[in-house]
Amino acid sequence: MPDPAHVRVHTPNGRPSEAQPKWRRDFPIDTQQDNYVARRDFTKFMVLISASFVAGQGWIALKTLRGDGAAHGPKAIAGVDEIAVGQAAIFFYPGEHDSCLLVRAGEREFLAYSNKCSHLSCPVTPDVPSGCLRCPCHHGSFDLATGKPLAGPPRRPLAKILLDVREGTIYATGVEERTV
Repeated sequence: MPDPAHVRVHTPNGRPSEAQPKWRRDFPIDTQQDNYVARRDFTKFMVLISASFVAGQGWIALKTLRGDGAAHGPKAIAGVDEIAVGQAAIFFYPGEHDSCLLVRAGEREFLAYSNKCSHLSCPVTPDVPSGCLRCPCHHGSFDLATGKPLAGPPRRPLAKILLDVREGTIYATGVEERTV
């Protein structure tokens, strides 16, 4: 490897270094050397990228084996009398960070969906008189009865939260992930 002090730097315009502007003399960078990537550097980069992919896949496998997305136990959400017809309530199910929306669409009709739009996870807001859930981020909307997309960029339906009403209390009993 040649001594860096004796390496001749080739300027982009080919003029001698005395004819270069001051900034170029202060920062003499050879464009050919600047674009050169050594095999060792390339190999390090590829090993780091591959290791990060392996770590990500391992994390997904551990999460799946732990059963984070599988069966969920029942969780009391609210009393039937706490929510008026046409009103909604936010609750968290199955985890403490999984925001969901409970809507009372009729006297005996309760619906619950994930509160995250299937497009970019923006929170949805209920519009019970129109029979839809709206995503304010990109003007998407979902059918209140089914959770299927009606307009905007969302293509997948909202995850449905399974409900059970017992003795005047509404319980979340599971999550139904749907693709169509």
